[in-house]
Amino acid sequence: MSPALIDIGANLAHHSFDGDRDAVISRAMAAGVATIIVTGADRVSNEAALALALTHPGQLFATAGLHPHHADAWSVALGERIAELAKASQVVAIGECGLDYFRDLTPRAQQQLAFRAQLELAITAGKPVFLHQREAHADFLAILREYRTALAACVVHCFTDTTAALDDYLALDCHIGITGWICDERRGMHLVDAVKCIPADRLLLETDAPYLLPRNLKPAPKHRRNEPAFLPWVLQRVAQARGEDASALAAQTSANAERFFGIRANQTQ
Repeated sequence: MSPALIDIGANLAHHSFDGDRDAVISRAMAAGVATIIVTGADRVSNEAALALALTHPGQLFATAGLHPHHADAWSVALGERIAELAKASQVVAIGECGLDYFRDLTPRAQQQLAFRAQLELAITAGKPVFLHQREAHADFLAILREYRTALAACVVHCFTDTTAALDDYLALDCHIGITGWICDERRGMHLVDAVKCIPADRLLLETDAPYLLPRNLKPAPKHRRNEPAFLPWVLQRVAQARGEDASALAAQTSANAERFFGIRANQTQ
């Protein structure tokens, strides 16, 4: 039996899955993706992610947080609700949280406030953080450094930055999440070299579904929606870049995810 894969970040609460969510989960399991961490990114998706985890025990787990795109929705009440959600064993990380200056959909000061508040929540909860950073490395790194020693664990999700940025995160003992961005010959070629620098015990794999459909997927679905069943294509590209056996890499990254989130991968396949 092939090693079970763990998708550490899939937005299964996204509306694009409303018509076939159960089928998407079944396809993932059939493809060897035995465990999925469902990303919470705002008030609504946090609740939906936990609900999905509760109805698929052992297969799905959840995060709870506020994406920087929604940072203007931060409030004391939302923070209290995230803290309450974090008490559930199925909620295995705080986030998605961080900074995004690429689109600047919310004021940067508000993003920083929400980011700091969620790092404090993670410290109190004793849970890892699921981090987002785009075009905000300097501020993101400075804030993370302030809190890092008190945090349980950190994963820089959907890493797409430079090797220099990677070195900064590795120096802070962060895990690194790699998505289908590495499969994109137009904008992800730098990751082919960068991924070689990630220590084996800190590498994690994810789809970030429904986003970032792997461009090495043939034939590509007409709807262009990514889903967890396509994680093996990310695995294959990462294994190729690192010069490693894909099966061994699957076992390594799943073991990393189990340690990071404090879970056991579903082994029913």
